[in-house]
Amino acid sequence: MLSRPELHGTFGAVSSTHWLASAAGMAMFDRGGNAFDAAAAAAFVLQVVEPHLNGPGGDVPILAYEAGAGRVTVLCGQGPLPEAATPAAFAALGLDAVPGSGLLPACVPGVFGAWVRLLAEHGRLEIADVLAPAIGYAEHGFPLLPKAAAMIDRLAPLFRDHWVSSGETYLRGGLAPASGERVRNPALAQVFRRIVAEAAPAKSREARCEAAIRAFYEGFVAEAVDKFFAGTEVLDATGRHNRGLLTGTDLATWRPAVEEPVTLSYRGRLVHKPGPWSQGPVFLQQLALLSGFDLGAMGFGSADHLHTVVESAKLAFADREAWYGDPDHADVPLAGLLDPAYTDARRALIGEAASSGLRPGTPDKRAPWLPPLADPPAPPEDPTWRDQLANGLPTVLAATVVRGDTTTVSATDRDGNMVVATPSGGWLSGSPVVPGLGFPLGTRGQMAWLVRGHNNGLAPGKRPRTTLSPTIVRTDDGRPCLAFGTPGGDRQDQWTLNFFLNHVDFGMPVQEAAEALNFHTDHVPTSFLPRQFRPRSLTVEEGVAEETATELRRRGHQVELAAAQSLGQVCATGPGPDGGVLAASSPRGSQAYAVVR
Repeated sequence: MLSRPELHGTFGAVSSTHWLASAAGMAMFDRGGNAFDAAAAAAFVLQVVEPHLNGPGGDVPILAYEAGAGRVTVLCGQGPLPEAATPAAFAALGLDAVPGSGLLPACVPGVFGAWVRLLAEHGRLEIADVLAPAIGYAEHGFPLLPKAAAMIDRLAPLFRDHWVSSGETYLRGGLAPASGERVRNPALAQVFRRIVAEAAPAKSREARCEAAIRAFYEGFVAEAVDKFFAGTEVLDATGRHNRGLLTGTDLATWRPAVEEPVTLSYRGRLVHKPGPWSQGPVFLQQLALLSGFDLGAMGFGSADHLHTVVESAKLAFADREAWYGDPDHADVPLAGLLDPAYTDARRALIGEAASSGLRPGTPDKRAPWLPPLADPPAPPEDPTWRDQLANGLPTVLAATVVRGDTTTVSATDRDGNMVVATPSGGWLSGSPVVPGLGFPLGTRGQMAWLVRGHNNGLAPGKRPRTTLSPTIVRTDDGRPCLAFGTPGGDRQDQWTLNFFLNHVDFGMPVQEAAEALNFHTDHVPTSFLPRQFRPRSLTVEEGVAEETATELRRRGHQVELAAAQSLGQVCATGPGPDGGVLAASSPRGSQAYAVVR
């Protein structure tokens, strides 16, 4: 029994990780906008109403399918590391890893530029229209989510005594607001209003978008960032006070790039992902491995099904660890990793028992190399805000860990345009609010290794490899099918893979595929500090058959049960089967909602 219906309409569809964002996106259709306007409006609202997971100082990959051109493009909103970010700079501070919090891991905030470039090139509406809902919620308030309230409460001592600009933004009389309390961010509202005002005199819609980008990256926003980073030392994950490396020049010299996606055909569907500066190709590597198995014949939820998918994930993610990185700065053997002969050899490694090692392959006969990993630290028995500061994820460390990673928005219109993105970074637990701006910067630099010779090694102007990974699917003959994503950090390309396999291999309608039993492995180290991993782990939601769990344990998997309906928040839209549009959203977390007309 589904907890939500699959939604069908004839006008437009939006699905996102917050109901207010989905409603804001739908309002853009009423103003005469298209899917690109709707997705951007929803994304800007997400920056306001999910500050514990993303913000204007973060990053985003955007996948866009323009029906008229019949092609998918990637807008890269992952900003690069600062020009001053060198291994020597961190070594001078006595560090062997980029901290997971503070100012040192900040990259150029790419999310604003990426969304505005999407509007300029594909949208119909003015930037003032698209920013209006976000300005309204920042100015007049929004109900604070329970996870955001828990995060602010845990960090209240840090905000009061150290990150005082964050305290001024998030605390009320020195205390954390309660779950459901109406919260405002007038400084952020003023930033968006000023950008709109400075862009208004430009002579065309496209010129106003470019003027907005200049206001952010060359104007008052960049000036505020530069002043804060140059003159402030803040407490970070090292336990010390450090200045950041980012400058106004780093922002002024950056613009979002448009790239071709990486693609793979799977059972009549052409799957599009961002490049290896994201973890996107790992989705394709898993599909390539799974194309050699008849998953449907195994039966959904069987031990064979879960074992085969998890063992394929281990191999693909091991290659991610060894080979992925910014292709503008590293020689990533992507063609070799997706070569059918290479895939066949890797598939032969999947046996009847759970594998225990990290086994990257040798594409193009090149030897893999993995940076050394420390043993995972034991979790604190009574975590404090200092333990929270040391964790690179926006996770509430408590007796029961409350995870949160990312946001998602997808939109499709009646013309067949589709867009999907996974905005993240710039969350309230990662870095202090920049005074006067109302938002912190992201901490994506923590994902780069402080080692020489690795494809994801830190270097000036280089993009750290991100976990963010939306997906667009078309038929092999080019017809649009689905645009989907989920929050989840490193687990995104397992949870969305399961959704896609549910739909394609097991024949589930889209909403059923989003609600079906979910699972993942944490066998491979996370991209976030402290880079935790659990070899042979297999986490599956309650509801899995007891005999399935027993058989998986017999095969060597360390099976752990998660609460029912707790893994992932898939959001999806696409054209309907008989014309029109469709949308689905996972009920997990009671937060993601889809809207259609």
